[in-house]
Amino acid sequence: MIFGIPVWALWAIAAVALAIGEVFTPGLFFLGPLAVAALSATLVAALSGSAIGALLAFVGAAVVCIAVLRPLARRHIRMPAMSRTGTAALVGMKALVLQRVDGFGGRVKIGGEEWSARPFLAGEAMQAGEQVEVAQIDGATALVLR
Repeated sequence: MIFGIPVWALWAIAAVALAIGEVFTPGLFFLGPLAVAALSATLVAALSGSAIGALLAFVGAAVVCIAVLRPLARRHIRMPAMSRTGTAALVGMKALVLQRVDGFGGRVKIGGEEWSARPFLAGEAMQAGEQVEVAQIDGATALVLR
């Protein structure tokens, strides 16, 4: 017990928090495998009562999940362009920054068309002339990465 809370309950809370975090970080698929690892730690802690065993289970499961699940998910997300249509077909394409792209907006050229743009990662800025990659389309705005 830590602060009067069973170790398995702390791991369960961590698993739920990581799963919720995964929902709010689209496209990265990093917190999802950690949520699965925290769930395995929850089971170990509940069955054995060992905090050290739960920690070892978390580390081991995290390594396995990130090594196995993340590449599978990334491959699934990056479907061939031929099978995608509409704005989904733009994800993964290269774009040219026409006007500085920052948290306030900007303009990019994707496949001959001009789009409004914002950085996919908060706080990032791209200058005119840079090549970027389309990470997501949000309405009529392209979210781009370096």
